[in-house]
Amino acid sequence: MVRTEISLFLRNVPGELAKLSSILSSEGVNIDALMIQDASSYVRELFKARGKSIKKLASVSNYNMMKRDSAEFALVRILTSDEDKTLDLLKEHDYVFDTVPVIAIELENKPGVLAEVTDKFGKENININYIYGSVSSSDAKCLFVFAPENIEEASKFF
Repeated sequence: MVRTEISLFLRNVPGELAKLSSILSSEGVNIDALMIQDASSYVRELFKARGKSIKKLASVSNYNMMKRDSAEFALVRILTSDEDKTLDLLKEHDYVFDTVPVIAIELENKPGVLAEVTDKFGKENININYIYGSVSSSDAKCLFVFAPENIEEASKFF
């Protein structure tokens, strides 16, 4: 199913995730999926992409400055139970964020299931930019979030 993923930067200091979680939970919003990464790795990926592009968006010195500054932040990607309310709360609390459509799929928690899903993407020549997932127990279903390059094509299969 296509869902809206919200990406935001949090300061990389103790208590910031608790603050975000508290804001959402106080309004009855559940976090269904969450991924956090060091923002400097995100900037490195942007720089690599810049090197492959004909159009240069920023100079090397600008990227180096961004990389140094980004170590103070973490890139957070979340799916929530109420996307509209989440966006309103993030605006209200002055968070900087972006949204992107992703595919969220509940999978059986058994060997080979992820291979079957990713094989479908591969056979349709759909690249997956990133993926994250979790499971609570061996008998529960897993929630996996896929960010394919072509959401329209990918959504036809799930």
